[in-house]
Amino acid sequence: MCLRKPIAAALMVWGGMLPLHASAEKILHAVFNAQETGFDPAKVADVYSAAVIEHIYDPLLTFDYLARPVKVIPNVTTAMPTVSADGLSYTFHLRKGIYFAPDPAFKGKRRELTAADYAYTIKRLSDPSIASPLSDTFTNKLVGLDALVKKAAKGKLDYDAPVAGIQTPDRYTLQLKFKQPFPSLPYLLAGSWVEAQAREVVEAYGDNTNAHPVGTGPYMLKDWKPGNSISLVRNPNFRREAFHYDAGASPLDRRIAAQMNGKRYPQIDRIEISVIQEEQPTWLAFKSGELDVLSGNPSIPQPLIRQVLRLDASNPARAELKAEYRERGIQLNRSLEEGITFYTFNMKDPVVGGFGKDRIALRRAIAMAFDNGETIRNIRRNQAVPVQYIIPPNVAGHNPDFRAAYPFNPPLANALLDQVGYKVGADGYRDQPDGKPFTVDFVTGPTAIDKQWNEYWQKAFDRIKVRVDFRVVQWNEQAKALQECKYGIAGAAWGADYPDGENFMQLLYGPNTGGSNYACYRSARYDSLYEQARVLPDGPERNRLYDQMNKIVAGDTPWVYGDVRYTNGVAQPWVRGFKVHPNFNAIWRFLDVQK
Repeated sequence: MCLRKPIAAALMVWGGMLPLHASAEKILHAVFNAQETGFDPAKVADVYSAAVIEHIYDPLLTFDYLARPVKVIPNVTTAMPTVSADGLSYTFHLRKGIYFAPDPAFKGKRRELTAADYAYTIKRLSDPSIASPLSDTFTNKLVGLDALVKKAAKGKLDYDAPVAGIQTPDRYTLQLKFKQPFPSLPYLLAGSWVEAQAREVVEAYGDNTNAHPVGTGPYMLKDWKPGNSISLVRNPNFRREAFHYDAGASPLDRRIAAQMNGKRYPQIDRIEISVIQEEQPTWLAFKSGELDVLSGNPSIPQPLIRQVLRLDASNPARAELKAEYRERGIQLNRSLEEGITFYTFNMKDPVVGGFGKDRIALRRAIAMAFDNGETIRNIRRNQAVPVQYIIPPNVAGHNPDFRAAYPFNPPLANALLDQVGYKVGADGYRDQPDGKPFTVDFVTGPTAIDKQWNEYWQKAFDRIKVRVDFRVVQWNEQAKALQECKYGIAGAAWGADYPDGENFMQLLYGPNTGGSNYACYRSARYDSLYEQARVLPDGPERNRLYDQMNKIVAGDTPWVYGDVRYTNGVAQPWVRGFKVHPNFNAIWRFLDVQK
């Protein structure tokens, strides 16, 4: 999972005298509803870890905080990159005077950010010894990188070896040259993963880099109790910047601009993050004022939606806080996620995987036995819309007219299983076509909401007389099982790292198995079309390829499609600058608290 600015821009003004924040320490209390896995950008891919990474490290580019649709703007560069006429080369010029947070690895010296740090970071993502879930980001794309990676397969990656596609002609200039056009590169470089790391820090901490993140971002890690709490404090070496928003026409944006413009960025001195997996305690903590913000992962818990919001049954896009919360000054900000939920089959699994006629029929039958509409009504409280396409609405490449999901139809599902030889045995459950009994391995989580989903899935398997075993594990173990292709079926979600269809179509690209391709799906036809599409800009030609790819996936059925959720973000009255963002994993650095 994962996994994200001049007009309406959250531009940061460089230099100059800035007003100091109040002497009292400003603390923001936030929460995760699942355990993080670590804070090395090359080693993790979950949204919880990414939320922290975004606050510690700096990408080259970033997203405008206010603009919708989202826009990419410079972050540590002097301007947007210069792109060659053929679309193959990108040149970035870094701002001077940006420093890493203090760390013993620097031996007491201030360490300036340079172009070499990004060159190192890019190579490290492709280092076979790291086994990064993001290894596909630049491998097979940058000129000369493949050869370096091939040599590393026989030993260590030589970070000092020259790579034609990664050049640093001077201390502050980075040049990237690709084999083919890469039109989505600016979006990718604004996400959570290509974050500058200092080589000496990585080498100092060896295998323990997940616990020792050191970046040039606004915060640094003070304390981490895995699965329990995370504490971030202001980076004393962070550059002096101020909020400056060009708010445009939106009343909310104008209010945020009035609240924040001219203030030092960031305003919050310390961020305290708790891990609370159950939804009821999360909401009680917010309701009592112990938490300042729920802005996604989690937002308003879905079991409590009807207690907190006034809903329009005919239109899930319309909702408002109930009077009790409005009168308290609670802030609500809503958006349809740029993401999807789905249930993924492990295509390598001996029970549900494979491309034989019987296995495809089994997956289709499972899909037709699951009532997605029922879970949207009863679990999501109608705060979601069904998925019919790999790419969700509001993301370039989405086709609203495509119908890929198999409709809820248990009689047809049973007839299909009968037809391919999954016969019902004396115990009332189906056996495989060879007569052997089988059980579907369903990896799930331990929370109350997981148990609720499992009840609906148990009904689905009962409808087609198929045995299922719910294997309960923690979220980090589930993520590991997905990446290692060691499960039968599991729930998953993908939020846009950047708002382009390529970020979703890559989820089923064969070489991404072990990373973002949780289905471990390999289709030569799909892969070929993906490779054609990824060099094309958004437009009719690329969309035609995307439709063909969706048809292939509908035929093979590596997924059971889920839904696209509404994020119902809330903040306390004393929080300033609050607006849900579709691509950032967390927005804490853009906020202020005035109690």
